Amino acid sequence: MPGENLSRDEARRRAELVSVDGYEVALDLRSAVGEAPDGAGPRTFRSVTTIRFRCAEPGTGTFADLLAPSVTAVTLNGEKLDPAAVFDGSRIALAGLAAENVLVVDAQCAYSRTGEGLHRFVDPEDGEVYLYTQYEPADARRVFATFEQPDLKAPFRFEVTAPEGWSVWSNGEGAQAEDGVWRFAETKPISTYITAVVAGPYHYETDVYTRILDDGTALKIPLGAICRKGLARHFDADDIFLVTKQGLDFFHDHFDYPYPFGKYDQAFVPEYNIGAMENPGCVTFREEFIFRGKVTQASYERRANVILHEMAHMWFGDLVTMVWWDDLWLKESFADFMGSFSMVEATRFTNGWVTFANNRKSWAYRADQLPSTHPITADIRDLEDAKLNFDGITYAKGASVLKQLVAYVGQDAFLEGARRYFKRHAYGNTRLGDLLAVLEETSGRDMTAWSQSWLQTAGVNSLTPVVTYDAGDRITELAVIQEAAESHPELRPHRVAVGLYRRQGTDLVRYARAEADVAGPRTVVEGLTGAEKPELILVNDEDLTYCKIRFDEGSLATLRAHLGDITDSLARALCWSALWNLTRDALMPARDFIDLVLRFAGRESDIGVLQTLHTWARSALEHYAAPAWREEGGRLLAEGALRELRLAEPGSQHQLTWARFFAATATSAADLQLLQGLQEGRAKIDGLEVDQELRWAFLLPLAAHGMADESVIEAELARDDTASGKRHEVRCLAARPSAAVKAQAWALVVESDSLSNALVEATISGFVQPGQRELLVPYVSKYFDAIERVWAERSIQIGMDVVRGLFPSLQDDESTLAATDEWLTSHADAPPALRRLVLEARDDLARALRAQACDGAAGA
Repeated sequence: MPGENLSRDEARRRAELVSVDGYEVALDLRSAVGEAPDGAGPRTFRSVTTIRFRCAEPGTGTFADLLAPSVTAVTLNGEKLDPAAVFDGSRIALAGLAAENVLVVDAQCAYSRTGEGLHRFVDPEDGEVYLYTQYEPADARRVFATFEQPDLKAPFRFEVTAPEGWSVWSNGEGAQAEDGVWRFAETKPISTYITAVVAGPYHYETDVYTRILDDGTALKIPLGAICRKGLARHFDADDIFLVTKQGLDFFHDHFDYPYPFGKYDQAFVPEYNIGAMENPGCVTFREEFIFRGKVTQASYERRANVILHEMAHMWFGDLVTMVWWDDLWLKESFADFMGSFSMVEATRFTNGWVTFANNRKSWAYRADQLPSTHPITADIRDLEDAKLNFDGITYAKGASVLKQLVAYVGQDAFLEGARRYFKRHAYGNTRLGDLLAVLEETSGRDMTAWSQSWLQTAGVNSLTPVVTYDAGDRITELAVIQEAAESHPELRPHRVAVGLYRRQGTDLVRYARAEADVAGPRTVVEGLTGAEKPELILVNDEDLTYCKIRFDEGSLATLRAHLGDITDSLARALCWSALWNLTRDALMPARDFIDLVLRFAGRESDIGVLQTLHTWARSALEHYAAPAWREEGGRLLAEGALRELRLAEPGSQHQLTWARFFAATATSAADLQLLQGLQEGRAKIDGLEVDQELRWAFLLPLAAHGMADESVIEAELARDDTASGKRHEVRCLAARPSAAVKAQAWALVVESDSLSNALVEATISGFVQPGQRELLVPYVSKYFDAIERVWAERSIQIGMDVVRGLFPSLQDDESTLAATDEWLTSHADAPPALRRLVLEARDDLARALRAQACDGAAGA
């Protein structure tokens, strides 16, 4: 639509003109239930918005944002405007503004099936309808008329007319009045993208958080936890409330600014596109955080981290918000860092920094080596740019850099800077300089150089130890060599710890450590001169900085022989991560990495690290191993997985993890027959409980290998006729090894918009099976023929899912690379966000081909 993609320049000009005093939004959601409307039009609801705002230059004009099928009436300062004349499908033109203005827009807005705007979900289990909103970065305009940019904050007052028997939640406290309408208290000034409505026959549990503040007053925060009725039997609200209370204690202890938004509801909602969203007073989460079967502690840790991440946003993002999406990191990097920091300090998940080092940072390292990498403070030209910048740079690299910043300025100075930042900019908007100013005040350090190196440049550095010894095997010099990619040559200042390890009995332990400021291409670590010769030198021990770790030859040999003997879980995780980076960089053959997993993963105590190793091993086999070795490598992985499954403690989370990995790697007739036996209950492994989620995990590879036809899959759905079961069913159906099946799946996703966002995701996941490369050959050309049309016709979320998910990465040869390059050359004028996605996929493919060449050379 014209004007749908708001630019930064347009937003800047509108902010110069407009100050918003308040919104009143009335939604009538009774149309959510009952029969669908006649004809081909979308199901709609009535939305009436009143915006009170001032204009700094009376007589000038601007526009309001609205994405809606139709507008019934527009009134500006009492004058009725012709909707056909002022509304173009995405904007409402506002001319001749007064100093003070009142805009009233009466529209028919569409319910969403893509997770953007007001999403409507029908529960297949009981036919109940559930609604929720999701707006970031700019989808509030799908629900009510807005000035859709983060720096035009205002108080909001919502009222909702809902079907009988429903409950409704929003940002403020609310209740149903005698006339049946739900009315909510006015919010504090907040941005449009964090307003929220959740409505339906949801299950609701309550608690309360109480704290005595420094002034002696009692702070009481009502807590709520919300889920679909069909998930209530699985809902562990007590644990959610526990983590919530622990987080509120932590942030009150450290931020010295009481939670400012009244109540704290947390809604777990269906078909959610992201992990969670920080709507103040009404946080929304994907309902997969409600566990239907047995999961490992890593799943509970992940949920706790997300709860605390969103809670940190109440201050970083909601109370103080970036002016424009360039400074998205001012909320996301901080929330990512504070989520791990608070989790380690305040909850039972004290090993959270191990997960951060092994999982979150690997996301950052990958993103920072793509051609689309960008500084943490990014150049965001428009909303399409903004949508794609919710990435590993903004989240995980930003959080890693903040961890480095805490080491640089000190924890006390960092937290005091945060406290001043909140008090100085409460309910306002900020830029990079506002944060740096308070950190300079509290630390006494000049933040300019640090900011330029870490926030305003892109790329990741590599740190490699170079060591010499005397005749007595003592270190004469240990230096750290810093390198950068040619495309991003910046060398940065790093505060690192260098650890020396050697064996004591069967253990590999640290016996010496020194910290150093690494700057420039070569830095001598004076504190380790004279130390006894180590078997392993670990640069960036304790994970203080953000870098790729390299090893000297002696250390690499030690890891090949004794990786599992490292007793410290964080050091071990850092070594695993470094070895994975070597594999991705085509410096270690994929078969060598897989061999390390086979020999040492069974001894990994940290369940989150083990799950990450399984993911990496599969990626190594599917993308980085030489094609001629894939069959052998797959056999070895499946044999190793089954061996560890049988050795694992019965009933343990390690047993469950190895069972899932075995299902993911099984290809031989014997392995598949065992899976089938376990799925059907004919085979048993002591202690392994095959619950409904594990049944689906076993059924997927059976379907992909032609051992479960449509009737078997439909029978499984009959056992689990739920929303989760439906997603599993769709995935299994699309995974079957048939050209007709693939054609149908492709048509459902690419040629039709009949599927919801969750079912699009499930269909793509089933369609792309590593063992079906030959079946997918025809879709290389089909992909490049379709993506520009898909991007133009579908929502940005579905467009991203299709362009990323259906890129022919399994056709990993030079011809696919050439086809990608041809599309990029011939579509130079394609939307930049679309080109970025294709460039990223192209880079992943080129990386895979380099790694395959490395692996092939090792096997020659």
